[in-house]
Amino acid sequence: MRRYGKHTDEDDIRSRPNRKGTRPRTNIRPAHEDAAEGMVLTVDRGRLTVLVDDRIVMAMKARELGRKAAIVGDRVALVGDLSGKKDTLARIVRIEERSSVLRRTADDDDPYERVVVANADQLAIVTALADPEPRPRLIDRCLVAAYDGGLDPLLVLTKSDLAPPDKLLELYGDLDIPYVVTSREELENGDAADRVREQLDGKITAFVGHSGVGKTTLVNALVPEDRRRLTGHVNAVTGRGRHTTTSALALPLAGDDGWVIDTPGVRSFGLAHIDPSRVIHAFPDLEPGTVDCPRACSHDEPDCALDAWVADGHADPARLYSLRRLLATRERKEGD
Repeated sequence: MRRYGKHTDEDDIRSRPNRKGTRPRTNIRPAHEDAAEGMVLTVDRGRLTVLVDDRIVMAMKARELGRKAAIVGDRVALVGDLSGKKDTLARIVRIEERSSVLRRTADDDDPYERVVVANADQLAIVTALADPEPRPRLIDRCLVAAYDGGLDPLLVLTKSDLAPPDKLLELYGDLDIPYVVTSREELENGDAADRVREQLDGKITAFVGHSGVGKTTLVNALVPEDRRRLTGHVNAVTGRGRHTTTSALALPLAGDDGWVIDTPGVRSFGLAHIDPSRVIHAFPDLEPGTVDCPRACSHDEPDCALDAWVADGHADPARLYSLRRLLATRERKEGD
């Protein structure tokens, strides 16, 4: 170690610059009032594909957003290069308030909440009536996630040529959920897409379903090939190409009358994040009866006021049964 004696000259001592700089810090963030508006179409390893007017723009999250992440369906504000030209990159500086959020956890004991889609109007739950067999517990879980996140549910039942839909529809009759029943032939000739499209016009619809139910086939039938190519091009920034349903992807319907958001196939739908007090909002006929419920009521306990509410004739007992069946899915595994 170098030592300094009484004859040390000041030039012999190396002074260290102030690494923090002399410019005062501020918590004031730029307003970006001139930022352009866009919609996030897909997210891939920190790079976001955003529709700005009629252009596809690649973007990254600005540092000032901190841990807040943009997801598919988000409405965002961008600055920087918005030309959409190859090798250009804009910055997302603001994420607008969300009207709805579809969330899930990997499992019921997983505390990490995954936000799948933002600002969707409805959730289309696609399930086959046979091959593979329907999984009512998974459907129930998707319904709970939809109600909790503020999305209207839609049932899309495929392969009706292999099994009738009556038994499955009976489980959900008291929930008044709209549904569409299709066959394999209808999927192939486009008739299924035409009938499903009637439920999608003017809305943003997220599609969810497990492998083999025909979800991706249906999405491809709903969205013309030229519109699928809109977000399927290879970009030098991400180095990725064709969408393979490994991440959510927003696609425009023909005629600009709505959007389809294709999500990855799911094996399970964890509900560790679900709050029963939010699910009850999807049951307007039962919600007034919760006024006299004890604090933090699970709506399935001896002191729940909903029993008296139904007994007094204010609501159909079948509706209360449906609510409690859905809420109970948080405590049961799908195979139970």
